[in-house]
Amino acid sequence: MGAGHDTVAAELVRRARERGDAAEVVDVLALLPYGLGAVLRCFYRGSVRHFPWAYAALYRLFLRPGEGRRPSGTPLARLAGSRLRELAERTGADVVVPVFHLGAQLTGHLRERGLLTVPGVVLVIDFELHRQWLHPGNDHCLCLTEEAAREVRGSTGSPASTCGPVVAPEFSADDVAGAAGWRETFDRLGPGRPAVVLSAGAWGVGSHLDSTVRFLADHGYLPVVLCGDNRRLRRTLSGTPGVLALGWVTDMPGLLHAARALIDNAAGQTAVQALAAGLPVVGHRPIPGHGADGVRRMAALGVSEVAEDAEALLEALRRLTAPGPERRLRIAAGRALFTGNADALTVVTEVADLARAGVRR
Repeated sequence: MGAGHDTVAAELVRRARERGDAAEVVDVLALLPYGLGAVLRCFYRGSVRHFPWAYAALYRLFLRPGEGRRPSGTPLARLAGSRLRELAERTGADVVVPVFHLGAQLTGHLRERGLLTVPGVVLVIDFELHRQWLHPGNDHCLCLTEEAAREVRGSTGSPASTCGPVVAPEFSADDVAGAAGWRETFDRLGPGRPAVVLSAGAWGVGSHLDSTVRFLADHGYLPVVLCGDNRRLRRTLSGTPGVLALGWVTDMPGLLHAARALIDNAAGQTAVQALAAGLPVVGHRPIPGHGADGVRRMAALGVSEVAEDAEALLEALRRLTAPGPERRLRIAAGRALFTGNADALTVVTEVADLARAGVRR
């Protein structure tokens, strides 16, 4: 769903191949029969774009963390079981790494019943751990925080640990080639105006983006909106004076290094990339469900802030875009997520090595 899961999977594959291992990305939705994966993707996309209240209701029913019995995603996931088993056998896989919660339900179900002969190591890419990430059949779970890892251990009894967020190394580099070009663009379009990036995700989803960008432009900022593949949103915002509306951006490291802050609505991969790039993150008008929960969780961890209204957003940007101790402290807190934790791929391969030796970690 969206591009965040794909981005993480692609980076894991890049790291594995760089080490000389064989790796490939598989879309779990494509493994579902009868075209169900395409239907699910269209339904989710339509819900978050046009009927956010419907997705919020589904989130409360199926995904929301907490106690109590609620429907499981396992019955749906198991429909992809035979195709995943066939793929694992045909490729000679040593490990399967779900980076999407439906994949975690699938590998957990298969491992619990002895139908998948190689370990399943779940990489949770969300800051807020919802219940569909959890299945006791999986061999190991990698989380962004120790708090989430403790929750996994308590809920499933399975091993869990922390790892650094999985982002490409270009985001944390000191010198990014594309940043200079973006700064020139910003200076040409809004001289003297701090450039703030607004992320609407791969699908260009957001609440009242038009009013937010007008408000920021009126108060001396250059709003740079990531519209993803939402052409209508880009056309609409492109007509707003003092706003830079972008489609799909291929040079995200350069863009984030050139900007002064990120306004985030989902606590997804763009937010993590911004933290790696040393860009302060402010959550504002998050999408419902996992987006709202994730934005609040990031703020609770101290790596970002939440602005509940326009005035709070303006106040946060005034502090965080200007040079000074608050900006430095917020950047340091975000970058600390990437230090002191095990590398995700290292843990994955360790679990696979132990499984080959007949030991379950």
